[in-house]
Amino acid sequence: MDLKGSVKDIIPWDGTLSSSDFSLSAHTFSEKWKRFNPSSPPWQWIASPKHHLVSSHKVEGYLSLENMCHIKSSEEEESNISQREEPFDYATLVCPEDEVNHYDFHIVYSSSYRVPVLYFRSYHSDGQFLPLNEIEKDLPGHSAKLRSESKWTFITHEEHPYLNRPWYKLHPCGTSDWMKLLFYGDSSLNKSGFVIEQYLISWFSVIGQVVGLKTPLEMLDTVVSNDS
Repeated sequence: MDLKGSVKDIIPWDGTLSSSDFSLSAHTFSEKWKRFNPSSPPWQWIASPKHHLVSSHKVEGYLSLENMCHIKSSEEEESNISQREEPFDYATLVCPEDEVNHYDFHIVYSSSYRVPVLYFRSYHSDGQFLPLNEIEKDLPGHSAKLRSESKWTFITHEEHPYLNRPWYKLHPCGTSDWMKLLFYGDSSLNKSGFVIEQYLISWFSVIGQVVGLKTPLEMLDTVVSNDS
């Protein structure tokens, strides 16, 4: 696939991706996450069975990062928002069951909005799912500010398109608009045709902040280095 040609053909580009472009960008994101964030579990591509209404040539699947543990501590519970501005750390170590919340994250392509969507859920070690008000207590302090000020960061509770179970998601209604502004506003991202390949990396560097998942700076640096 000719990435540069793919971008140049989109005039003007509207900030969206096709399902095949999502698959390409997802694999790039997964590979670079593994390379530059080796201490974290990798994002896995989960191939999904074809829906009977979807043509066979389309690539279907989603990225999955599961069983991330957020360790609760007395220090965290007593801290105020100003002390929790940085994304909190997830751990994968064995933790006391009463002190940890487990998180699953999925990046799924929305055929309606033609953009990626972050789905997530949280549960205790006994399998009991956390309601949103409990999840919000785990989120970094700046998350509430982002969600209150930006139309593209509000959380909804909807059925997972592949698992057919209720998950939380960050609604994608404004994603294409701010992605278009992001790429057209930074010449290092668009002038050599890296929009498709680097889309998910740039998208997650913004979206991940809402749930406390930080994109390694090295992943973002490669966007610029590819252009030099």
